[in-house]
Amino acid sequence: MKTKHAVWLAFFLNLSYAIVEFIAGGVFGSSAVLADFVHDLGDAIAIGVSAVLETISNREEDSQYTLGYKRFSLLGALVTAVILMTGSVFLILENLTKLFNPQPVNDEGILWLGIIAISVNVLASLVIRKGQTKNESILSLHFLEDTLGWLAVILMAMVLRYTDWYFLDPLLSLAISFFILSKAIPRFWSTLKIFLDAVPEGVNIQKIKKDLAELDHVASINQLNLWTMDGLEKNAIVHVCLEHADHMEVCKESIRTLLKESGFQNVTIEVDENLATHQVHKRKVCELERNHGFH
Repeated sequence: MKTKHAVWLAFFLNLSYAIVEFIAGGVFGSSAVLADFVHDLGDAIAIGVSAVLETISNREEDSQYTLGYKRFSLLGALVTAVILMTGSVFLILENLTKLFNPQPVNDEGILWLGIIAISVNVLASLVIRKGQTKNESILSLHFLEDTLGWLAVILMAMVLRYTDWYFLDPLLSLAISFFILSKAIPRFWSTLKIFLDAVPEGVNIQKIKKDLAELDHVASINQLNLWTMDGLEKNAIVHVCLEHADHMEVCKESIRTLLKESGFQNVTIEVDENLATHQVHKRKVCELERNHGFH
């Protein structure tokens, strides 16, 4: 399924269940469920924003966005990650006080609600599990959060059927919130670096620059720009000086092959022949000066 369809379906599933939570929270008189409704409603809004931006990201390049719209998918991932982190921090702050003043809950109603919730989240996870974009990765983390959260709620409900350990509710919520926060922050930072045109993750620019400089006929590397628009396709711009202009085509092919093998799909190569000739001439003059003892 295409990314934009998967994200839209995930949005409608999440929004529908948030409405169910609101109704169930009122029926069961559970403040915990109502609090989770607020959390899920925020998530649904985030996914909705992501769905819109994911749809825009599939547009072809035009006169306004000559590099295309792929960055809109990253923007959606950033928005979702920020809301996910904000929601986790909010739950941590809220449950710290509840830990010392736990409230009774309707364990039977919460148990059935949890079973429905997990079914919805598993379905949503199956929809986007094959996605590769940063946006889908962030959304997968969201559904992991909800699934783990409701598994904890189900376990809590089963325990509360036989005990009055109501402190388990805020305790489990804290543990899951810290876990999700520990996953969301690195993914947010990873997406932000892509958005800011950082060198793609896993790419050693110094090694690539060294390998390029060691190619036959290359006099120097004047410019090397490596980046990715969406975290999937890698782009490179290389500006080189050659030892001789006659070697231009052979050298371009060598550079293109080296970068393709390093995972770069889009490669732009610039060659300055005049500068190459000038550098060769300058090097020869320097050699002559050294040979004749000039200073």
